[in-house]
Amino acid sequence: MTQELTTSPQTETARPAGGADWWRDAVIYQVYVRSFADSDGDGIGDLRGARERLPHLARLGVDAVWLTPFYASPQADGGYDVADYRAVDPLFGTLGDADDLVRTAHELGLKVIVDIVPNHTSDRHVWFQEALADRPRGAARERYHFRPGRGADGELPPNDWESVFGGPAWTRTTDPDGTPGEWYLHLFAPEQPDLNWDCPEVAEEFESILRFWLDLGVDGFRVDVAHGMVKAAGLPDIGHTEQAKLIGAQVLPFFDQDGVHEIHRSWRRLLDSYSRADGTVRIGVAEAWAPTSQRLALYVRPDELHQAFNFQFLRCPWDAAAMREVIDESLAATASVGAPTTWVLSNHDVVRHATRYAEDSPAQGLRRARAAALLVLALPGSTYIYQGEELGLPEVTDLPDECRQDPAFFRALHAGGQDGFRDGCRVPIPWSRDGESYGFGPGGSWLPQPADWPGLSVEAQTGDPDSTLELYRGALAVRRELPGLGDTPMAWLDAPDGVLALSRPGFVCTLNTLGEEVELPVPGRALLSSAPLEYGAGTVRIPADSCAWWAI
Repeated sequence: MTQELTTSPQTETARPAGGADWWRDAVIYQVYVRSFADSDGDGIGDLRGARERLPHLARLGVDAVWLTPFYASPQADGGYDVADYRAVDPLFGTLGDADDLVRTAHELGLKVIVDIVPNHTSDRHVWFQEALADRPRGAARERYHFRPGRGADGELPPNDWESVFGGPAWTRTTDPDGTPGEWYLHLFAPEQPDLNWDCPEVAEEFESILRFWLDLGVDGFRVDVAHGMVKAAGLPDIGHTEQAKLIGAQVLPFFDQDGVHEIHRSWRRLLDSYSRADGTVRIGVAEAWAPTSQRLALYVRPDELHQAFNFQFLRCPWDAAAMREVIDESLAATASVGAPTTWVLSNHDVVRHATRYAEDSPAQGLRRARAAALLVLALPGSTYIYQGEELGLPEVTDLPDECRQDPAFFRALHAGGQDGFRDGCRVPIPWSRDGESYGFGPGGSWLPQPADWPGLSVEAQTGDPDSTLELYRGALAVRRELPGLGDTPMAWLDAPDGVLALSRPGFVCTLNTLGEEVELPVPGRALLSSAPLEYGAGTVRIPADSCAWWAI
């Protein structure tokens, strides 16, 4: 028989939401602003649209929302090329819209984290325009990395560094008289010149920027390229091509340099000074690629940032032994510095995990995605949900080339960069079964949505007990109500090969990564499962690629 599962158990002692250390086990929802909700019908998501959809996040049961950049920008890289850090781009609304969103989120019990982009600015930023107009070694150029070229006439880049997006990481300038000038560094697109954090003026400016948004009421910052602000002295050659493949595999002269940690310490002191009257802290979240869990843990030492995305787990294959190894290594590394581990399955820069896990079919990918969601929500620490993963959205892999906007796509001819296909995870999400953009907005959408997405919309899945949306809602309700799923210890239980079984206080999670069902002794009272369970005499059959939660 199939067990009827309870998705909202009533307990006498529920884990309180929030608190001074809310970030240690918070569930944080990432809003990619361009693709979340459009209020004005221009086909691009905006702050007002996001504010109108905040009740969905409150009902989902998350603790906070992280907003991708909405600052003034030419949009050469989806807003990660910032021209003015204190202004809202008209594409996304006004500063008043940002203030309204923060206030509405707080009224709904949601905290707000915003992106900060400190590694580089837009080439339209007033600082870079001043630098271009300045002379070599002038004060305005000290804010960036300008260097003379190599070769007889300076015709070669200053070193062999490559852009993450492909091609050289250097672009040559033209002097006012029309002759070739110095080169400037850009680890991403040429429209994103890297800042020089050895210049004191850069640190002073970003302290002012952080204070501006903290004064507006935000609860923290996700630090873009937190591993990249400091470059090795002398900017030495790497001696390798295809350098993007080395990111996260080894320390590079431009990534994961030890000097970044002093910057993060100064930011932690600033964040601590903004603690609320009730002791609630404002947090910093590192987007940091490091070669080991131990080096990643350096970013979350007690005097540095609060969280760091666990990309080791994101890149882990669908394999029980590999998952257990990464989980153990991650927990040990963060425990060594007294920090929680931060779990993430998808974001705006990677292929959605429902597609990454689909070795044989989309149906298999969805089964595994549902199971993986229950696994990460059962682990100690904080979890990030990327918009649309609660709907089971797959990657859109068939976008026409003429629709793509990822700058890496247009540099794809240069070997060694990113694959240039990040647009597939950024397609605007569906809210309703009908309408020109399935409820995304009153007009179309900046990227085309698949024809079968109405069936995956919030409207279609709400109230369907078998839907991925209701699975997430149920899991987040259980997570909030069970004290054992807070910032508490975890232990592994004996399980067959291909199966993970872990315990938390009063709770057990069982994950079957195999392509066939497994039979186990019943661990306790079923709370919820990503697939229907079948029972025998004291045993339970857990389907292939599924996960179940149990109260004990």
